[in-house]
Amino acid sequence: MSMNLFLLSNSTVSGMRYLEHAWPALKAFLGDERIVHFVPYALANYDGYTARVQEALAPLGITVRGVHMSGSPQQAVVEARVLYVGGGNSFRLLKALQQHDLLDIVQQRVRAGKLRYLGASAGSNMACPSLRTTNDMPIVQPRSFEAFGLLPFQINPHYLDPDPTSTHMVETRAQRIEEFLEENDVPVLGMREGSWLRRDGPELHLEGLARARLFTRYADPEEIVPGTDLSWLLQIPAHFDRPA
Repeated sequence: MSMNLFLLSNSTVSGMRYLEHAWPALKAFLGDERIVHFVPYALANYDGYTARVQEALAPLGITVRGVHMSGSPQQAVVEARVLYVGGGNSFRLLKALQQHDLLDIVQQRVRAGKLRYLGASAGSNMACPSLRTTNDMPIVQPRSFEAFGLLPFQINPHYLDPDPTSTHMVETRAQRIEEFLEENDVPVLGMREGSWLRRDGPELHLEGLARARLFTRYADPEEIVPGTDLSWLLQIPAHFDRPA
């Protein structure tokens, strides 16, 4: 498979402009492409979100086309060469993708190497088999949790380490992921802000400004530094709990 993925944990790093922290890598990913089709469904204001992305990518000479502006979002995806799925609420995003019948067409075109996939936060969640490791509140109810499945493992964007000085007695992100692993035998990559994944065909690497934390069933979490080859994760089959 010749899939080409760029999956950001987050789109904005403190003190930097939108996407600025990944600028050189993003330019390399886009190459000579000058049109990016954008999926704004994770936020309520589609036009405002699209305009924000257009402003951010304009210095690269990029024209951003919101798929919602097309009479047929499916046709927009068919015509696209680069698809950017933005962050926001993952449940709202997945529900809209289902309503517009975009899951299969995006999956097929990306897997065939005809469409480059750029995701941030919720958009990176969508590249996984399932929505189940999102951080978001379920403000709407999608038909199922199944997403694009462009990776065989899960991502937890915006991963936060436990604060050892905190007296606020709530469960940590690590505990939530461990609960997921009790029910599902699927690796979860906790991506700290500033990190991203690059998949180029059979190769997968962690890149960016921060480390990630890899959670697997029956094993201690493993720290992953930028530059690490994670291609082996693409070979591990995912085993999810299935509804009765």
